[in-house]
Amino acid sequence: METTITPNRYVEDTHGYTKEGKVYLKGYAGYPDREIGYVRNTEEEALDYFRNRFQLAQQKVIQLHQDVQEAQNKGSYLTKLLQLRKNLLEFDGLGDFPPLLAMLDKLETYLRELISSNQVKNLEIKRALLEEVHQAATAIPDWNEATDKIQEIKTKWLKTGPVDKPYHDEIEGGFDRISDDFFQRRREYYAEQNRIIDERFDKLEDIVAESEKLMRSTEFDEAFVRVRQLQNEWKTVGPVPPKRQSKLWKRFKKATTIFFDRYNAMKGITPRPRVDPRLQELQNIAAEAETLTASVHQDVISKASDRAKELLVKWKDLAPKVKTLDRNVAEKFRLACDKVFELNYLRRVIGYRYPDFDEKPKRDQLKIQIYQMEYLVRKEKGDLEQYLEFDGRIRAYVAADKALFQKVNTQKRKVAVKEMLLVEFKRDLETVL
Repeated sequence: METTITPNRYVEDTHGYTKEGKVYLKGYAGYPDREIGYVRNTEEEALDYFRNRFQLAQQKVIQLHQDVQEAQNKGSYLTKLLQLRKNLLEFDGLGDFPPLLAMLDKLETYLRELISSNQVKNLEIKRALLEEVHQAATAIPDWNEATDKIQEIKTKWLKTGPVDKPYHDEIEGGFDRISDDFFQRRREYYAEQNRIIDERFDKLEDIVAESEKLMRSTEFDEAFVRVRQLQNEWKTVGPVPPKRQSKLWKRFKKATTIFFDRYNAMKGITPRPRVDPRLQELQNIAAEAETLTASVHQDVISKASDRAKELLVKWKDLAPKVKTLDRNVAEKFRLACDKVFELNYLRRVIGYRYPDFDEKPKRDQLKIQIYQMEYLVRKEKGDLEQYLEFDGRIRAYVAADKALFQKVNTQKRKVAVKEMLLVEFKRDLETVL
């Protein structure tokens, strides 16, 4: 015969009891007894089940405490703590809840004190940032730089935590007002700049249209005066974006060129091509550099090397400004400088090993130069082979080793110049013998 379990007995536990088939948690800290479940089989099994559930609550409190200790932004856990406390008061489990709540109370006090301390620091930081953004938004030498500065300040602002509520509207609202006002003025500034640029383009288009009418004019003298005026007006229009200006400039240049060609033909004038004085100066520099290799006398070649360095500085300053520079001229200049530097180095090596070099006959000087240069060529080629070996290994990593590729090219040039000088020495020796 089966035994029927009747879960109606009163069974008491340290923290709860069963009564009339239900499980109750004893009241604590002013809270009344609370029903937390039913007796499914036996009272003992029901009590064990809810005791085990209490361990889940313990684990959540312990885990929260551990998370707070490990976190950098500890204050962000306050909301989670408050929610956990609320859940504990409604949690269906049998156990000693007051110590868990006391642990949460202590942790809450710690977090609130920490938040309060951080809010004081945040207020100090944000007031400083507020002053900084005010200065950046009012003193504007350059709108792009000011925008970058304000975006930088805004990033710092967003990374700084909140301030205490009584100061929130003053601080956050103040920053938003300054930022919004700046970007509104920035929009207005660029709108005005766009309007000015559009006006300038309209003016340029009018100049081009008039020049295209004048380029076929037969009233040469009047048209000449007006075309000159248009050229001056073009210069005074003001800066505009180069890409938009380029097409108009080509049309204007074409129209004025056609007119002046017709005008010169009618007047019998043969125009002289204008030479850029900077181009002429570069050509003079290149010509002077080619004269510096005339002697290998120690004093002369040393001064020549110093002069080549001076010319190289001038060249680097002028060359980027000249668009019509002949590439051959540039290569000849570079080669002349390289030859001077190599001759100066060779002369120092020879002067160390042969102090009486300048007193020797020309034939002996050339033999010494050939001997020393052959040695230097072998040495430089050995270095070049090492560079090329590395170059082959890292060919797939061009961006990562541009410096090495530059060294390879420099080494190749040094070898080529030395070999060129070696050929010249041998040729000179043949003429002496």
